[in-house]
Amino acid sequence: MPTYLSPGVYMVEEDRGTKPIESAGTAVAAFIGYTAKAETLQDDGTVVSLLNKAVAIANWSQFVDKFGAFAEGAYLPDAVYGYFQNGGGRCYVISVKTVAVADGARASVKLLGTGEKPADALLIESKPGAKAAGARVTIRSDEPPDTYTLIVQTPSGVEETFSGLSPNKGDAYPETAVKSKIVSVKVLKAGVLPAAGTFELAVAPVTSKAVAVADYRGDITERTGLSGLEALDEVTILAVPDLMMSYQLNEMSLADVQAVQRALYEHCEKTKYRFAILDCPPDLMPQQVRDWRLKANYDSKYAALYYPWIEVPDMVKGKGTVRIPPSGHIAGVYARTDAERGVHKAPANEVVRGASGLPVQVTQGEQEVLNPLGINCIRAFPGRGLRVWGARTLSSDPAWRYVNVRRLFNMVEQSIERGTQWVVFEPNDINLWARVRRDVTAYLRTVWSSGALFGATAAEAFYVKCDEELNPPEVRDLGQLIIEIGIAPVKPAEFVIFRISQWSGPATS
Repeated sequence: MPTYLSPGVYMVEEDRGTKPIESAGTAVAAFIGYTAKAETLQDDGTVVSLLNKAVAIANWSQFVDKFGAFAEGAYLPDAVYGYFQNGGGRCYVISVKTVAVADGARASVKLLGTGEKPADALLIESKPGAKAAGARVTIRSDEPPDTYTLIVQTPSGVEETFSGLSPNKGDAYPETAVKSKIVSVKVLKAGVLPAAGTFELAVAPVTSKAVAVADYRGDITERTGLSGLEALDEVTILAVPDLMMSYQLNEMSLADVQAVQRALYEHCEKTKYRFAILDCPPDLMPQQVRDWRLKANYDSKYAALYYPWIEVPDMVKGKGTVRIPPSGHIAGVYARTDAERGVHKAPANEVVRGASGLPVQVTQGEQEVLNPLGINCIRAFPGRGLRVWGARTLSSDPAWRYVNVRRLFNMVEQSIERGTQWVVFEPNDINLWARVRRDVTAYLRTVWSSGALFGATAAEAFYVKCDEELNPPEVRDLGQLIIEIGIAPVKPAEFVIFRISQWSGPATS
């Protein structure tokens, strides 16, 4: 209290107004995976490595500048591109491995032989200076059956044909008989007849060391990997698209994949205000993904699983399509839905922008099996494009069945936590209780008016209790202030049922 010693008029400012609570952000994603590079150039010309560091990215141009563009052997660039394409904004990128093409690298393909246990038969490699990336070689069986024809076709339309080749040394031996201007042929094992088929030459990427589970988990003290994200409060969505690339490259087993995915949603449970988007393994049919889901035995209200993969334009070759995990595009759908409708709107029945097709068309009957297991399907509908057709978490608790309910609570809890920090160490009395009730009620009223809470009136949508019943002397003596809040979130209309019957019309007198 101020001391007044001289008669006069004194002006004293008192803080009696409300302290508005602002809603926390809900759509800042973090991606972990492989990139073409991971470095930045300082003003003084020094190159600084960004490997295993969380780097803020605001747009695609910034991503290309720091991490390079699309790259063979990396899903993360396509995921980030899809994130921005679907409405995502600011995000963080952690590159755990660089995947790049060496200067002067030659396109090649290794062909297997025939038989029950086929051995490597041929290595076909582009000649120095020949633009053979994307070229195709076709092996066709000849008569007699121990000879074959090799056909080389380039993307520009040049074609070379070499018939009567033999796996046995002699005049028809391919290393000497194939006089190609485009490729060279090396026999890996004499006497082995190459299997028939058409194969594409590709430039093998030069990569850093193989990635292990520990690389994805990271280290909080070093601020690397998943653990390094604990220092970034604004991150709300997590995706690890290249976890599946690690599996496809045989760097990880399916058990390792499951270990990383568990670490992902356990991280979200620990930090409380984050949500994980999980990918399913590649090339699974609906029954197989069901079996995998049951075997993985995930149970978390902080994660959702999406199936199948999506097809997007192949930005590396400039033609055709590639299959990629959907997590990056789904994260963009989350961000777009949050911005256009609000976090309370389920991120489902939304178009997946940038996706041109699906490797598997899930039927309604198949989704009836997958949906109860928390496998959110991406489906194609005639005239309506590719849409996210599921909004369930991986939780076995019906109260936390829907993605939007969990993410709404994340936003409300984080907003109230941040907006009431001023309460700490204030005198714990009736006046403080009233001020807390007033501020939290004012915030929840704005949440209700946005359509996020169910109820015709604010009293039906939520309540805030902070009184002597919750805060008796023994509680106050412990230095605690207890506030009880209840909110009624809106649930998605997942099953829309029209009841139709015959009607004879109104009775006439």
